[in-house]
Amino acid sequence: MSQNLSRRNFLRNTTLSALGASVLPRFSIGKAGPSANSKVNVACVGIGHMGNAAVESALGENLVAICDVDWRADATIWGERMPILRAAENPKAGKFTDFRRMLDKMGNEIDAVLVSTPDHTHFPIGMAAMEAGKHVFIQKPLAHNIWQVRTLRKAMHRYGVKTVMGNQGHTIEGIRRIKEWVDAGVLGEVREVHCWTDRPIEPWFVKPDRIPVEGQRAPKGLDWDLWQGPVSRRRFSDAYVTQRWRGWWDYGVGALGDIGCHCLDAPFWALKLGLPSAVDVELDEPANDQYTPFGAHVTYHFPARGEMPPVTLHWWEGRPRPPMLDGMKELPSNGMYMLGSKEILYHEDMRPYSPMLWPRERMQDYRSILKDKTIPRVQGGPFAELFRDIKGEGPQCGSNFDYAAPLTEVILLGSLAIRAGHRIEWDAKTMTVSNRPELSNWIKEPVRKGWNYGEGLWS
Repeated sequence: MSQNLSRRNFLRNTTLSALGASVLPRFSIGKAGPSANSKVNVACVGIGHMGNAAVESALGENLVAICDVDWRADATIWGERMPILRAAENPKAGKFTDFRRMLDKMGNEIDAVLVSTPDHTHFPIGMAAMEAGKHVFIQKPLAHNIWQVRTLRKAMHRYGVKTVMGNQGHTIEGIRRIKEWVDAGVLGEVREVHCWTDRPIEPWFVKPDRIPVEGQRAPKGLDWDLWQGPVSRRRFSDAYVTQRWRGWWDYGVGALGDIGCHCLDAPFWALKLGLPSAVDVELDEPANDQYTPFGAHVTYHFPARGEMPPVTLHWWEGRPRPPMLDGMKELPSNGMYMLGSKEILYHEDMRPYSPMLWPRERMQDYRSILKDKTIPRVQGGPFAELFRDIKGEGPQCGSNFDYAAPLTEVILLGSLAIRAGHRIEWDAKTMTVSNRPELSNWIKEPVRKGWNYGEGLWS
């Protein structure tokens, strides 16, 4: 980062901190307010892999800027559509490598920023955008550590912006049906939940032959220093990119971070789980602080919530699997079931596209109740939801940061237990692991010089 850029950002951050809640987001069409024909001016940061969906969504609005650190000349790598191809398809959009330069140069032309980068850079990009008064989409998981997710939630209120996290399943029909069934008392009391995934699997997780991996020369077109963002510098390796960063604790949040915001979303919402008091963990191999193991069973302990009983939520990833329900011949690769005192609710896949009572025949006894729709439906996914919210054409996004931050905190606590290989006793008020205070550096991770964001929100 250049000295001039550092100073501009310092002055901007100082000014915004002083203004506080008076910093208001802008909208590109007319000072009198948005209309039905308005378009949102969108900037996309991270336009490979999951970022392709962000770009596609922005094409229905005004795509004004694209930003990525990887401008290698290859149109595809490992079958993945690369940013250079997206830039060629959208020549009118400003092209940037550094999100800070994009905000400095085109800030007055941008309404919303869609962040689809690796987990470790979600926070600084999202914070910089909100500090500049931009509405934001951030891919799941919301951030890389618990201090960051809480800070993003504070920032949403400080800067008065619209927000949403990219857990697409929160907008679909199935999750609404689950909540409606729970609210109607169909399941009775739910005290036990099981969620599972087959990940970590290739191509997203490729176990390294050795740790540390052997360094290589960074390929031309990839700004490796900027890709590392707030994390301490290390030599480039193709063990980290393009998709393989998820298993490295410095960059990703493991399989739980990858899939948990999808699979745990329905029980978290429907059962009003809040935050756990403790998290237990069993691993298939010894824990290490560099790379995720390939098999884990995480057990969350959620206390009672009003009249709702305590809940034990089991997360299974990799080789371990939950017990099969009566009548099952095999478990799908991803899924969830809730054990109620009256009925069992089940869905396969990481998102609840087709929830059902188990066995399916049990649904006949609740035909009238199961058809009742008491929760508003959402048309389209989180991008469309955000654009409508910005324009004032729809309600607040369901997975806005007031919801997404505590959901992600649950995910991060489980990943923390996997990384440490030990039980986590969580004091949510003080944001500390009461039985392992030495883990504080994983709750609020140190960052490189020039990557400090959000500190002023805690003063």
